Amino acid sequence: MKLSCPELGGLSWDVKLGRRDSKTTSFAAANSSGFLPVATYNLSSLIQTFKAQGLSTKDLVALSGAHTIGQARCITFRSRMYNDAIIDSSFAKTRQQNCPNTSGSGDNILAPLDRRTPKHFDNKYYKNLLKKKGLLHSDQVLFSGGSTDSLVKLYSKKRKAFSSDFAAAMIKMGDISPLTGSSGEIRKNCRKPN
Repeated sequence: MKLSCPELGGLSWDVKLGRRDSKTTSFAAANSSGFLPVATYNLSSLIQTFKAQGLSTKDLVALSGAHTIGQARCITFRSRMYNDAIIDSSFAKTRQQNCPNTSGSGDNILAPLDRRTPKHFDNKYYKNLLKKKGLLHSDQVLFSGGSTDSLVKLYSKKRKAFSSDFAAAMIKMGDISPLTGSSGEIRKNCRKPN
């Protein structure tokens, strides 16, 4: 079966039939599992977190491109706006206007992960990183003089390469720790439990 996502700029990839999904979700369990990267991670920590799940550095950079859509809370990017060395100063000042440097003040204020095209799945996220305008520290470290710089440059120039590598990484990610036996359910509608 092919999954086509119009909300992802028409991007599509093959999805295996019969995948079992959990019947419940837990925000706390997801965040405490150690499987998800944290917004303050450095490049080495990101690479290790993805590697522990069987994902490559290329998968890391491609999947991070999902940050071309969505928003983040001030509490997750505040430190970057006030303390990070690898940041465009005008970008930091703009974000500081809505994210005060006071813990507990404005923690839930949202900002787009990609301020250029926050509702379009495109490669502008990578172009932002080239200009030191990644919202999260864990985004900007992908382009900070390290081993992933060349991939960020490639994806910023070649949207097809990004789309292709993103789809391949999504397929790999879908194979991480699948539920088996009587665990979970095969959904009739992938957007909601049966």
